[in-house]
Amino acid sequence: MRAVVFEHDEDAGVAQLGPALQQAGFTLVRRFRTARREDVDAELVVVMGGHMGVYEADQHPFLREEIALLSERLANERPCLGICLGAQMLAAAAGAEVFLGKNGFEVGALPVRWTQEGLKDPVIAGVRPKTVMAHWHQDTFTPVPGATLLASTDRYTQQAFRLGKSYGFQFHMELSAEDLDRWLAQWGDSEGLKGKNVQELRAQVPKLKAAEAELTELQHRLANHFAKAVR
Repeated sequence: MRAVVFEHDEDAGVAQLGPALQQAGFTLVRRFRTARREDVDAELVVVMGGHMGVYEADQHPFLREEIALLSERLANERPCLGICLGAQMLAAAAGAEVFLGKNGFEVGALPVRWTQEGLKDPVIAGVRPKTVMAHWHQDTFTPVPGATLLASTDRYTQQAFRLGKSYGFQFHMELSAEDLDRWLAQWGDSEGLKGKNVQELRAQVPKLKAAEAELTELQHRLANHFAKAVR
């Protein structure tokens, strides 16, 4: 089974999600800022994060290509997984509007609040009502047509959704505590983090470390969901 992974920045790959997908039987096929026609028929397409926005397709034409491919896969009920930018692209492919959020940059190790529907979801069921996740985004989107909202935060409502066999997660469930700390150290002086106290953000990292067992289990359940869906 092929899991085609669309990556958009050098240090924004599948991270901890990769081994979970491989253990579920997927072979990872990586694409960097490109899509191939054959990818429309892959057993699974995974779209990762990136610093660009869905609305910046004029500067980044590959966004348009990937969204078109996601739209075709959704129409054919082929499973997709979107994380951060990938979730926004999946939302756009389903007809939602993606835009710069008015509530500021959401970054750090922060809890997401699962909805009642999320707590009943076959992948998520069994988690606690709140789970600490890594966040690194400001873009958000309108409710996804036909989708079930699975999670929210106080800052942004649209944090996770299920659409048919596909899932979108605005937060970075794939990041370990070490990954998030490295991002904060590496990009602490980036435009998005201006006005943020990076040391305070790095002090949140142990909260993500404490949640890693729960996140690992969640990723394996998600990978097994996709394996079952394509078999």
